[in-house]
Amino acid sequence: MKYVLITGGVVSGLGKGVTASSIGVVLKACGLRVTSIKIDPYLNIDAGTMSPFEHGEVFVLDDGGEVDLDLGNYERFLDVTLTRDNNITTGKIYQSVLEKERKGDYLGKTVQVVPHITDAIRNWIESVAVIPVDGNEGPADVCVIELGGTVGDIESMPFIEALRQLSFQVGPDNFCLIHVSLIPVLGVVGEQKTKPTQHSVRELRALGLTPHLLASRSAEPLLEATKEKLSQFCHVPVNNILNIHDVPNIWHIPLLLRNQNAHDSILQQLNLVSHATPPDLQQWTEMAESYDNLTESVRIAMVGKYVGLTDSYLSVVKALLHACVACSFRPSIDWIAASDLEDDSAKSTPEAHAAAWKTLKSAACVLVPGGFGDRGVRGMMLASKYARENNVPYLGICLGMQISVIEFARSVLGWERANSIEFDAQTPNPVVIFMPEGSRTHMGSTMRLGSRRTLLQTRDCITSKLYGNAEYVDERHRHRYEVNPDVIGTLEEAGLKFVGKDESGKRMEILELPSHPFFVGVQFHPEFKSRPGRPSALFLGLILAATGKLEAHISSIHENGS
Repeated sequence: MKYVLITGGVVSGLGKGVTASSIGVVLKACGLRVTSIKIDPYLNIDAGTMSPFEHGEVFVLDDGGEVDLDLGNYERFLDVTLTRDNNITTGKIYQSVLEKERKGDYLGKTVQVVPHITDAIRNWIESVAVIPVDGNEGPADVCVIELGGTVGDIESMPFIEALRQLSFQVGPDNFCLIHVSLIPVLGVVGEQKTKPTQHSVRELRALGLTPHLLASRSAEPLLEATKEKLSQFCHVPVNNILNIHDVPNIWHIPLLLRNQNAHDSILQQLNLVSHATPPDLQQWTEMAESYDNLTESVRIAMVGKYVGLTDSYLSVVKALLHACVACSFRPSIDWIAASDLEDDSAKSTPEAHAAAWKTLKSAACVLVPGGFGDRGVRGMMLASKYARENNVPYLGICLGMQISVIEFARSVLGWERANSIEFDAQTPNPVVIFMPEGSRTHMGSTMRLGSRRTLLQTRDCITSKLYGNAEYVDERHRHRYEVNPDVIGTLEEAGLKFVGKDESGKRMEILELPSHPFFVGVQFHPEFKSRPGRPSALFLGLILAATGKLEAHISSIHENGS
């Protein structure tokens, strides 16, 4: 197995995940099979219990793993299906070592960070690296490992030591280290400063790891003088200093790396030159350039509770991008804080209230994504009601679906106190209830998680047609509450149709409003499986409906008989 390690220096948030994904894309374009591992040095077992405000969205895998959003980048860029074990955390490592200690596996030894924790890290990496993730049999050729955080962090020290040991164990021909660092420009002087990178590389070398390539992040392309200075002081050849400067969209990053012959340097370091072909990135180039040339845009109202940090909805944003590009539009996302739509904000923050409603009413479609907690729920109901009553295309995901059911029960059935048990335990009309297998005491990994099958109850519904007249769909879930099966009959008599159910027939997965041009709610998260060039069917449907192209698209599917 060949390993490519991506580390970061100077500051966090430099885009190591996109860099790691892009390196994987270039190596894959050279005919190599690629897998990836993300190391997160935090003590949490997984990302499931962390606030989206602090860490961005929680990405869900087929096997139910709740992982860092960078694994979403890997899946989208490399078109692979990863497992929960592809995300290593300090919590997972310590948990596995402590379980062994309790069982007596260490035979009376003193359990220490070195060698026990570092051995566990190394063994985990080596065992996960050989698991195929691209649908083919046998291990991949290259494993790209991203070490989260910044070199020098106390949390990442055991991982740095384990990776130093790994590099020594596998030998120089099987290990390539790429250090991502910031090259700032001071406003007054206007000079590209290399000193922070010099210090970062010095720290890395002091820990026993020497970078083979430098990936320098900067606003503008690096000057030759800057590259030469970096080369001299960081002991990295000039040809191995890559510049990842700001680009119009992140699909350009693999092209940027290819144009700087990053693959040549990596392949030489890994002794893979004879196994690789010149990188074929024609389709990728067309995709990146087609987006740059789009002139028309479609306005999408995103009504949520975490709109202060767009990474909270990263996969939703990417799914909208994939769908819009497929329809030859640029996505123009109007972020609306759900609480700003509520009546209370009309009194407390009238300007924000007026602006939110103006934005909502000028959008071509409305999307309410998932979330937890009762903040902003009334605002989401108002957005759902507006879309329902004004024939505006609407897509509700997870909480967004539940919201639409509550709003429908209140407005159409006249159940004024209809609610979810999550928001009002005493509601006389619980239209959304707590799931039977959920845990009320433990938060981590106790939801309905991962890929589950949804059976479509009829072919004569928008969702089935968008999925190519499918009888069933397999999508990823992450929820604790669901629509109460006891009220389904009443809701359906009033016009709300539940066209997708699980295999037991008791869990409501997809709802539609047949009298509406496009009003769809889904309990699952279709955004997690969306890919560039292969957009999620429901996101595509939303954009097609918003641009008046839905009927023509469905007709073409019917004619093709797919």
